[in-house]
Amino acid sequence: MADYDLAIIGGGLNGVSIARDAAGRGLRVILFEQGDLGGAASSATPRLVHGDLSVLERRGFWRVRRALAERGTWLKIAPHLVRPMRFAIPSHSDERPPWLVRAGLLLYDRLTRRNGLPPSATIDITHHPVGNALKRPFGTAFEYSDCVVDDARLVILTALDAAERGAVIRTGARCVRADRTDIWRLAVVDRGHRRAITARALVNATGGWTSMVAETVLRQKPPAAGAIQISQIIVRRLFESDDVYVFQHSDGRLIFASPFERDFTLIGTATHPFKGDPGIVAMPAADVSYLCEAANRYFRERVEPTDVVRTVSGVNLAQDPAQRRLTRDGALVVDARRRRAPLITIFGGDVTISRLRAERAVSRLTPFYPMSPRWTAGAVLPGGDFAWQRFDDEVDVVRDRWRFLAEPQARRLVAAYGSRLSAVLGEATSRADLGPTFGPELTGAEVRYLMTTEWARFPDDILWRRSKLGLTMSQADRDALAAFMASVC
Repeated sequence: MADYDLAIIGGGLNGVSIARDAAGRGLRVILFEQGDLGGAASSATPRLVHGDLSVLERRGFWRVRRALAERGTWLKIAPHLVRPMRFAIPSHSDERPPWLVRAGLLLYDRLTRRNGLPPSATIDITHHPVGNALKRPFGTAFEYSDCVVDDARLVILTALDAAERGAVIRTGARCVRADRTDIWRLAVVDRGHRRAITARALVNATGGWTSMVAETVLRQKPPAAGAIQISQIIVRRLFESDDVYVFQHSDGRLIFASPFERDFTLIGTATHPFKGDPGIVAMPAADVSYLCEAANRYFRERVEPTDVVRTVSGVNLAQDPAQRRLTRDGALVVDARRRRAPLITIFGGDVTISRLRAERAVSRLTPFYPMSPRWTAGAVLPGGDFAWQRFDDEVDVVRDRWRFLAEPQARRLVAAYGSRLSAVLGEATSRADLGPTFGPELTGAEVRYLMTTEWARFPDDILWRRSKLGLTMSQADRDALAAFMASVC
């Protein structure tokens, strides 16, 4: 008998979503991640949960409707991570005509199921806060509703839910060999120790490493796909509005400028085919200039490459890299030959469809295992057991219980941990009860929680994935954090 029903290589969003789904259906699951969960492309997404207006131009009406239905699901199961926003498209005379944009938004509204989000509208930005940051030639904009998500925390909480349902999550564990008979026999280097495990089925969910793992570890033919790099830039906040701006660039692509971590703006995305090691990804100067140029067509305040505080890049696979975009469905390939243990290869796809993509992948194993029905659409992620409309009420409850928290701090903590914040702060009555501080917000209590519960091992795991506090933390505080984490270990 095999040790596990399902082994998963790769701890990005696809891998942890499959682990959660399979564990919840009663399978014995183990997941191996060579670095940190969500440490690559899954923490470098556009951070959007949306129907994707551009798909309407290609007449993908069913795809948009399905994505909008998933958007509603995410609002129900992860209200702390997925937040509704208003998106504003300034009308540019050189791009899509206003009537076409307006017609597309009306159709977008019709494809949306009732979920409490306001419909699209046409606004005069000469008398609207949305227009304050824009150049004066823009007089009209179109607003509509969609959502943004903390992609890295979505990965972590999905893995946490999988673990609470019985899945074994191993970070710092690299699968170096997989032999296939009627079961899979895996050799894994787990934090310096070599171990062997067996599994009845295997998932290759290694993102940008998919082809390399297929060839060198599984000794299988790699999928017909090419690597795509997706990049964004972070600059100081360019506008006071809470809207996400959608720009029509001169090449027809849509560029998003989003409020980011209170004091910053995230601008993206730029994509191009990628060659090299997916673990070493640098954003080319041409991509930085491309995004700065897009912003400068619309914003009053110019954005220069020297204004970039941080770049965010990741690599994933696409079945058609010549298009320079990742299709939202991604790719799912099942190899289930006779007398050979099943192999699932999954890569690509966007955040919005990730839950549904994992559900379909696990369902492909039903001929091999008895398992319970599909369930993830109705089960909240850890900390998400409140209605999304009550997010501000949750913040008020937190401030009433832990009175030493300022509102910005309370909002960050609720957005990260939701109703499970008591597991982090406990019965603290003052900031001093939470231990040492690192920068203005991070405390020893939160660091301990992240290390013991959320697989954080190094400072970067906390500063750039469990949070984005690295944007404002000094080097001295980072050094103190590293020393504290070493002492906890």
